[in-house]
Amino acid sequence: MPQLPATPYPAEVRARLDADAKEVLARYPGSRSALLPLLHLVQSEEGYVSRTGMAFCAETLDLTTAEVTAVATFYSMYRRRPSGDYQVGVCTNTLCAVMGGDAIFDTLKEHLGVGNNETTEDGKVTLEHIECNAACDFAPVVMVNWEFFDNQTPQSATQLVDDLIAGRTVEPTRGAPICSYKETARILAGFPDERPGAVEATGGAGPASLVGLKLAKGEALPQARVVSPRVGQPQDAQPRDGQPHDPSPSEHLSSHDAPQQTSASDPEHPAGPAAEEGE
Repeated sequence: MPQLPATPYPAEVRARLDADAKEVLARYPGSRSALLPLLHLVQSEEGYVSRTGMAFCAETLDLTTAEVTAVATFYSMYRRRPSGDYQVGVCTNTLCAVMGGDAIFDTLKEHLGVGNNETTEDGKVTLEHIECNAACDFAPVVMVNWEFFDNQTPQSATQLVDDLIAGRTVEPTRGAPICSYKETARILAGFPDERPGAVEATGGAGPASLVGLKLAKGEALPQARVVSPRVGQPQDAQPRDGQPHDPSPSEHLSSHDAPQQTSASDPEHPAGPAAEEGE
């Protein structure tokens, strides 16, 4: 059955959102570009993107509700129904799963008595599995309101949700202490985090990420080995100075290091460049 028009915001709420939306719109030369932060803004009001919130975004940006809905349903950071004060996401993608993410997710489902995308009866925690938290070097990873909790175990994750439910201060591995999901949504809308010390506590890359960055830049690491030697290879085959060298036939090569066959379209191919079609 067709739905009735969305219920408008109360007058005082609408006035506050109009003022905030005006500030958001001022950041963009084209109003359509403000849709993502405006969705975060209305999410900060109700804890999810309601039909009322989408109607507000459509009216503010002179869009159709269908255009707004298409965006709101595309991104997983926008909730489509009421959820908890804390979004607890457990990465169950390949590396995190292998390192224990599946066990963490199963433990939390049993401990909280909820399934995927379900909220505890007290409205505190919504549990979900996430495909990738983009922190594979700290696997397994749990996120709370998009803040990282690295190298988790079923026991540490259980303690984490218990602390959230009890109202204790919870600090992520990298970043400021956890705030509510509504407060997080307002920050994502582009408004400053006004909690004392929150900005200074904002985290960056951790040690494991920085090691990977150094390796990617080709910087030498003391006593570092990137690939394992073949069976029987002397342990001191790696030069002690850590400088790049041409590997000997006995050294193991990854698929990235090994010589590759050149394409037939490559001028350097032994057979010469491939002829154009019809020649």
